[in-house]
Amino acid sequence: MSRLTHVASGPYAPPAAARELTAVSADGSRIHVEVHGPEGAPAVVLSHGWTCSTAFWAAQIRELARDHRVVAYDQRGHGRSPAVPGGYSTRALADDLEAVLAATLEPGEQAVLVGHSMGGMTLMAAAGRAKLEEHAAAVLLCSTGGWDLLPEATVFPIRAGRLRTRLTKSVLGSRLPLGPVTPVGKKVLRFATMGPGSAPDKVEACARIVHACPRLVRYGWSRVLETLDVAADLRRLTVPTGVLVGTADRMTPAVHSRALVAALPNCVGLTELTGIGHMSPVEAPDAVTGRIRELVGTYVRNETVEKVREGA
Repeated sequence: MSRLTHVASGPYAPPAAARELTAVSADGSRIHVEVHGPEGAPAVVLSHGWTCSTAFWAAQIRELARDHRVVAYDQRGHGRSPAVPGGYSTRALADDLEAVLAATLEPGEQAVLVGHSMGGMTLMAAAGRAKLEEHAAAVLLCSTGGWDLLPEATVFPIRAGRLRTRLTKSVLGSRLPLGPVTPVGKKVLRFATMGPGSAPDKVEACARIVHACPRLVRYGWSRVLETLDVAADLRRLTVPTGVLVGTADRMTPAVHSRALVAALPNCVGLTELTGIGHMSPVEAPDAVTGRIRELVGTYVRNETVEKVREGA
């Protein structure tokens, strides 16, 4: 069994970065950052979810980097960002994002910030922070929620209530290792996190990424997600914000996205993808990338493009 932490070929294989750097967070944590695409192009910043890594965004990076500068980073403890004992909190997520923005964007430069799952929670937790206020032209929240994550999850297809919540907590908060990627493991992952029609190559890509997450990191962040409540932070997210979710999402069902839409001060649309599960950027790469492009085209004023137009 291959021990690769991601697939090595095809559209879901991570492309090589134009450059790599390390951002240093408020508590000294070192965050691995990749920059793709041409300098001076409109900027997009990608924040991945729980148990994932920069490899999760392979399809978006490959497409967007043709004419965008794409910044992607590994959340602490994931990918090539080392874990910090006890460093699990929504404050840490926001601190890390601020460090990435400071390290990769010029003063006053604006970008579209995109967060999937825990990455979306990161953007919500950072609302009102100085660096987000300075750099966010618009935000896209993909397959995420802000509160009541365990009670609303439908990983176990039984009636909502205490039993379902306890079962969800026991599985998502398990300390047990996931082990190697096997056919059975892929079936379990597809059922819990992806739509029923997900192609085998997409399931393989997600399985390799998720199984690579260290078990104690997975457990540490699961404790944060159990009690997550960023409703107060969400009210400070005043930039134009789009929301995207799959109708077959069991981890953060569409009820969460609709609640976000109702609470956001400046929501610019809800996109619901029929039959798509929680791993929307992998399951529906064209739809997610297309929505990012729309937000960039509408809200990011690119200085390089403007200078060319003025010269013409």
